[in-house]
Amino acid sequence: MNRSLLVYLVSFAAFLGPFTQSIYTPMLPEIQRHFHTSAFVVNLTISIFTLGLALMQPVYGPLADFLGRRKVLLTGILIYTGASVGAAMSPTIWWLIFFRALQAVGIAAGSVIATTVIGDLFQGKRLGRAMGTFQMLVTLGPVAGPVIGGIVGGWTGFYGVFWVLTVTGLLIGAANIFLLPETKPESETKKFHPADMFKVVTQRTGLAIALLGFIQYYALYNYLVFLPHLLSGSFGLSSSQKGLSFLPLSLCIVVGSFLGGRLQEKWDRRKFLVSAGSANVLATLLYVGCSSFSLPLILASTALFGLFLGLSLPVQTTLLATIFQENRATAMGGYNFARYLGMAAGPLLGALLFKLGSHAEFLFAAAAFAGVVGFSWRQFHREWKSRQAA
Repeated sequence: MNRSLLVYLVSFAAFLGPFTQSIYTPMLPEIQRHFHTSAFVVNLTISIFTLGLALMQPVYGPLADFLGRRKVLLTGILIYTGASVGAAMSPTIWWLIFFRALQAVGIAAGSVIATTVIGDLFQGKRLGRAMGTFQMLVTLGPVAGPVIGGIVGGWTGFYGVFWVLTVTGLLIGAANIFLLPETKPESETKKFHPADMFKVVTQRTGLAIALLGFIQYYALYNYLVFLPHLLSGSFGLSSSQKGLSFLPLSLCIVVGSFLGGRLQEKWDRRKFLVSAGSANVLATLLYVGCSSFSLPLILASTALFGLFLGLSLPVQTTLLATIFQENRATAMGGYNFARYLGMAAGPLLGALLFKLGSHAEFLFAAAAFAGVVGFSWRQFHREWKSRQAA
């Protein structure tokens, strides 16, 4: 069993979730015109997908702990691929929303199974590095999506994007059928209890990480959804150009995730998370400050946001895999649930704030982010004091 190969295999399955969610964001204005609908309804195609991902995390986590990793993942990919065909043939916006929800129900298994399989296979420094590789690939999804979607959509229209997702689902499903073994330890026979879903937030570090995951992805999806509107309205970019504008954000998330998996070996992980979160707040404020006059500075600010986001992600999953060794999949499911709620809240709440103008959606994101970072620091500090007292 080639463990390094398995890391890439399950990571690509997890990659499909955020990739599918964001792949057509550069074409949101075109989709709105095609279906003659409102921006709010079009944003539902993103938020319903994210909500489906979130709601299925507490389902797939316990199933993976009880039934095994392989069965759950393969079933999810099958559902996802069928739903992608339906999305590619949707005659109305409401059919598209339905199949987007079904896509999410299927591919939600990817992120839970991937982090759980990696936790099954590695320990210590190797676990941190494997999580860094995983996050490097998975966090590429939400920002590689607009880049690829903008190019594909420019050639084929937005329906062609869903045919690309269908083929991708078939390929990743086939690879997992032939290469993925069952990694669930035979000794793990503990039955699931509903209270297990909340264990990730009953421990101070778990609660802080869940909140950081929520606010990071809330802010990220503000960029993914509302940056195209800025690029169209203020700078007149085409779909392909808007897609390429996400490259700095995308590449910096990849680089940050790779580095984060290694740098966490040298610093206290909790302090690392607070520092990276604080830098994300500053990057968001820089975006607001330069968004009205400078495209290069806009791209630079998104790159900085992506870098510090990437740095923190492998640290979060490594901490969780280490702390919650029993019911690991369930804990990862709870953490992913918080992250996906952030993804869903970003477009919906952001759409309301967007109407206020003056980049209110990003100012709110920066303020909320700062509050979560401060709360997380207090949680970590209390945990350190509890350890000293013990």
